[in-house]
Amino acid sequence: MRKIILALLLAPPIFVWAQQTNWQQVALHSEKAVKKHLSSDVLASPTWIDQSIFVNYHRIENGHLVRYILDAKTGKREKLIADVPAFLKQYQQLTGDTAFGNDQLRYLNVQFVKGNSQLFTFKNKGTVKLFNRKTGKLLLQKTSQGSNTLEREDRQKYSYQTVDSAFTMLGDQYNLYVRNNLTGKIRQLTTDGKAYASYCHRSAKDTLLGSNITGNWYGHRFVCFVQDDSQVADLYIINALAKPRPRLKTKKMPLPNEKHVRQYKLFWYNADTDEAKLLPIEKFNDQYVELNDRHNGRDIYFTRRSRGVDTLQLCHIDVQTGKVRALITEVSKPHLNINEMNYRLVNHGQQIIWWSDRTGRGNYYLYDKNGKLLHQITRGDQLVASTIVHIDTLSNTMIFAGYGKEKGIDPNYRFFYTVTLNGKHQQLLTPGNGTHTLEFSDNRQYAIDTYSRMDMPPVFQVIDVRHPSHRYEIKRANEQQLLAAGWIKPKLISVKAPDKKTELTGVMYLPSNFDVTKKYPIISNVYPGPQADQVPRAFVIDDNGNQSLAELGFVVINVQPRGSSPIRDKAFYTYGYGNLRDYAVGDDKHTIETLAQRYPFIDLARVGIYGHSGGAAESVTALLTYPDFYKVAVAASGNHDNNIYIQWWGETYHGLKRVPTNMELAHRLKGKLLLISGDVDDNVPWASTLRMADALIKANKRFDFMVLPGMDHAVYGPYYDNLIRYYFRDHLLKLSPRDVDIVNHQ
Repeated sequence: MRKIILALLLAPPIFVWAQQTNWQQVALHSEKAVKKHLSSDVLASPTWIDQSIFVNYHRIENGHLVRYILDAKTGKREKLIADVPAFLKQYQQLTGDTAFGNDQLRYLNVQFVKGNSQLFTFKNKGTVKLFNRKTGKLLLQKTSQGSNTLEREDRQKYSYQTVDSAFTMLGDQYNLYVRNNLTGKIRQLTTDGKAYASYCHRSAKDTLLGSNITGNWYGHRFVCFVQDDSQVADLYIINALAKPRPRLKTKKMPLPNEKHVRQYKLFWYNADTDEAKLLPIEKFNDQYVELNDRHNGRDIYFTRRSRGVDTLQLCHIDVQTGKVRALITEVSKPHLNINEMNYRLVNHGQQIIWWSDRTGRGNYYLYDKNGKLLHQITRGDQLVASTIVHIDTLSNTMIFAGYGKEKGIDPNYRFFYTVTLNGKHQQLLTPGNGTHTLEFSDNRQYAIDTYSRMDMPPVFQVIDVRHPSHRYEIKRANEQQLLAAGWIKPKLISVKAPDKKTELTGVMYLPSNFDVTKKYPIISNVYPGPQADQVPRAFVIDDNGNQSLAELGFVVINVQPRGSSPIRDKAFYTYGYGNLRDYAVGDDKHTIETLAQRYPFIDLARVGIYGHSGGAAESVTALLTYPDFYKVAVAASGNHDNNIYIQWWGETYHGLKRVPTNMELAHRLKGKLLLISGDVDDNVPWASTLRMADALIKANKRFDFMVLPGMDHAVYGPYYDNLIRYYFRDHLLKLSPRDVDIVNHQ
């Protein structure tokens, strides 16, 4: 007995850990605590007034908040309201609202009157106020809403009635009827409409209504695009929290390799000849179709994509004749980059700008209206051209986003470039080491360029679009103010992948009391893509709560693996094809090992991993693939079985074959695992998490499982954040032995 008492005295009780955890310190460095200090030091969306801009940033002067107007051409600035105290006094006298002050002034949505920089209006408390900046007078203004409502009604009317009112298209239940308004005769046009494959907005039986139809008139031609989900199987979700009793939700959801997926048809009607037919748009079995409706009365374009996602065609429809012809065929093995793939019609449809990765990197090419290649537009050995943000047909110039071209800079940072459509005079529009966003003036002559990095708060500069060298900085967010408020600058990191040439970049978070002489557990926050890069590139505070997590005494990293991003070269973004379960985990393990060699304070004996959605699936894969390396994992809303996840995702990134599952690895579990899921997730059905749990139970494995009732795919919130924090604190800060085999006690 004495030995037992002595052992109890020597062993610290588990509640001491909770007492030693400084939760105030965790909260101090959270986004919620820090971001309020940034809100007064950033540039919100500007309002442009001819060549001037209303720069929506704030500064406190003499206890009052001040906003500015800036001339984009000269850089000259002036106060939006010259005398803030007088303005506030007028407002309070005019409205009787004595509580109105600086905080309300900050968020006023200011609209200038017909481009007049001396007059602006704002609406609050149900009334519109007009302020004259020149005289300093504030007045109440009456509002008028009639014209916009009429325009809206006219647009709706002409979707179901010809402009000359000769014909009206009507819908009843699922099918279309046409009325000749000259004779009053009504004829049924379609008979194949049905539930989930309707020519109408509503499926319920009602009287013939124009407002019920889908499709549009083009002169005396009518075109209706139908998406047929009638054979697609259902997904069932039970909302256990619904009142007064649980409620069933049903939605159509095709799964990879299922026989029945969405089909498409295009109905065409010629009112002059009374001819109605389905247009011949079929090319590939189970193809995916997207319509580009130009509303010019003559042309409609559409793309059709093979189910194997390796072939895409751009097609043209002559609306007047109903003739369909293919213009451009793009083949990309093993799969198309469907995230970046796009096209634009220019010069009144005489030319086509087309994106292709045929060289191994995405670029734009110019075709004529018949699909004949003219030349390449964008260029650069390392450039990946991305979104087109503006085309100036007068100067024949295009502005586009691009990645990877600027040497010595993270290839995931977005820059903007200008280039003429003849493929010449390409130049950088937005210099500065960071990822960029642009907000253009109405005439597209000027733009505000905001750029930042995770270790650098936003920098704002004005760009002269026609003369990119003419630019000047407006302001920078106050880094010292942020640091004083609790922001901890994360460390940008880069490692070479196992191929020793591909650059993998990301972010490292360290605790505020970091001591280089100590050893710290490391946690990898993962998301494998492939459809999106989830590593933060622009400035955000405490991304994903990783800085707060580090405050508990961890090194936390978020580094991309190969295959995780569509904005890199083709070899990078197709890296995981055919290996959708496993492709990312090797790079994550390699990254951690490389960082541990570089930074001795990383403890390779205590490695954790966590993620959400695809990141959850990767976390479990990693824990089970390398059970002696990863010790603890948290996985939320994970697609552990991609064979019961959405069709397009699995078939695009794995191919038309079965995807290996995490369930097949369940017997390999050695470490600590927490599975989390909401029970009404209609994105990644929580059946995937239940199947993972079932496989672990059948393998006699001990694990933890948290269901968040009423939560969908987005399980985020304070409870979720602290589930992660507690789990890593309890199991990774001090590794505790625990039998994993719950049946045989091993």
